[in-house]
Amino acid sequence: MGVQLQLTGQEKDLGGGFKVRRLLPSAKRQSVGPFLFFDHFGPVTVVPGAGHDVRPHPHIGLATVTYMFEGAIAHRDSLGYVQNIEAGAINWMTSGRGIVHSERQPLALKTTTYVNHGIQLWAALPRDQEEVAPSFVHTPASAIPVAQMPGAQVRVLVGTAFGHTSPVKAFSNTVYLDVALGANSSLAIPVLAQELAVYPVDADVEIDGQLIAAYTLAVLTPAQIASIRSTTPARLMILGGDTVDGRRHMWWNFVSSRKERIVQAAQDWEGQRMGSIDGETEFIPLPEQRFSAS
Repeated sequence: MGVQLQLTGQEKDLGGGFKVRRLLPSAKRQSVGPFLFFDHFGPVTVVPGAGHDVRPHPHIGLATVTYMFEGAIAHRDSLGYVQNIEAGAINWMTSGRGIVHSERQPLALKTTTYVNHGIQLWAALPRDQEEVAPSFVHTPASAIPVAQMPGAQVRVLVGTAFGHTSPVKAFSNTVYLDVALGANSSLAIPVLAQELAVYPVDADVEIDGQLIAAYTLAVLTPAQIASIRSTTPARLMILGGDTVDGRRHMWWNFVSSRKERIVQAAQDWEGQRMGSIDGETEFIPLPEQRFSAS
């Protein structure tokens, strides 16, 4: 069979009807390729005064990859970048040795009712790149290559697939695709990387004849071509890459191959030594239950 594992994740309500489905990490699987965190948020209707802002918080050892289906989020970080993340664009933020950012309602939308819907992934950095200088790259929707096939359209967000290569630069072989599949259509997924998974966003699909419900992360059997079919129009994400080079420890917003590095990052954040965002004084404090390196 083409599917090795199905992950249904957990749904969390962050308040105001803002729901997040967390597929990774899971007790059954920490990562798929470099991706070790997968949040599908929305769709949620944002009304004036809803207060869905995420206050400044830190990261180390990872890259956040944010992609919007609808709506917008205002990104600000300790490097000085201010960027609205809008539908179809990719925001790739490399935390490396440390970065602070916030995710808020764009100023232009504060008096507007709109829908927010998207996915945020975290990609583990290779061990020899965990302490690189932090950086931020915004790639607009217009720069994302599109592959047109019979019954399917594929936006190549990261990596190379179907004869197209994304301008987004990753630290290892990485694949991230946004697929629009027509009704009664199918798409053959070649072996694009060592590890791949399929996530139906809005409709059930079949993978090699096996039903995969919407909101399920289906990890594909390695080194095998898989066929995806849908009887109705369906949007799905394909993600993965080469296997992570060793175990990663995750706690709060920190990722590292070394436990003691996470302890140090927690101390640095508590001491407000990880940088700040111009004009923002709020911040998210450390969780009460601390990480232990023992």
